[in-house]
Amino acid sequence: MLRRCLALVLFVVALASTPQAVAGSFEDGVDAAQRGNYATALRLWRQLAERGDADAQFNLGRMYDRGEGVPQDYARAVSWYRKAADQGDADAQLHLGVMYALGHGVAQNYVQAVSWYRKATAQENAAAQVLLGLMYASGQGVPQDYVQAHMWVNLAASRATDPELRGSSVKARDALAAKMTREQIARAQQLALEWKPKGK
Repeated sequence: MLRRCLALVLFVVALASTPQAVAGSFEDGVDAAQRGNYATALRLWRQLAERGDADAQFNLGRMYDRGEGVPQDYARAVSWYRKAADQGDADAQLHLGVMYALGHGVAQNYVQAVSWYRKATAQENAAAQVLLGLMYASGQGVPQDYVQAHMWVNLAASRATDPELRGSSVKARDALAAKMTREQIARAQQLALEWKPKGK
């Protein structure tokens, strides 16, 4: 059950990840990408990305990750995601974590995946919260801990705005709860209530 939840979450992350929009030529790139004019989007975003724009860097990473208008190239995707993630972009941190978890463009490394998920969870990224929870549930990159797993998945279930992500988070939470004692569930729920995002 937890593996199916993980697969669904990764699918939702891939689908729900749309180009981030700001203003000016960046927004023109978003419009171009939405029309399928990836060459224009690539040109506009590359100019901004090379000047350090994190949103453009994330979107270039996404294009290379998905092979939209460019040959799919996970190593380039990782490079652009990392540039944006290092500037604090939560979506880039999430996607970089996924790349490490799957071994796309980098050697598979669950410890690195957990590290990037933690950075994104600190910014209330619900997809990163559920993925971090599933890492605790499976003991990948962290010691197996159902209390921590339930806490993170419960946070995602209560905060996700995407209906599919919320649904998969609820399923994962319920699957975890079936393996836990009442005391463990109560402790996990208390930890979720006490959790505060970074800087709050």
